Amino acid sequence: MNDRQRDEIKWTCSAGPGLLTRYAPGKFTVQMRLQPESNKNDRLDLGFLRKPQDDSGIGGETWVPLIKNVSSLQIHYFDPQVNSWADQWTNPLRLPPLVKVTVGRTDAAVPWEAIIPLKRTPF
Repeated sequence: MNDRQRDEIKWTCSAGPGLLTRYAPGKFTVQMRLQPESNKNDRLDLGFLRKPQDDSGIGGETWVPLIKNVSSLQIHYFDPQVNSWADQWTNPLRLPPLVKVTVGRTDAAVPWEAIIPLKRTPF
């Protein structure tokens, strides 16, 4: 995908908000990432790639586009032990309290940014 930033985030879940459907049997591995819109152009789309974890006969992986024509995706994880943002989360036993997602678009001067809390924090 050229020299563009191409972070991704991966999780495991069953039917519900993390899979974008409530009608799927079993567990899935979901990746939020950039993917080429087509082989004919250089445009990227942000979306979910959903793969069933077992061989239940429900089919293979599916791509769900979320945002078209994305130029970059950056994902950072807040580590309270060092009180800063990290490029990777390496502790599989503990979720980060915050995840920052930054999406760059060719038609926007400033990237979109969202900070998502994964657990409750006291006020």
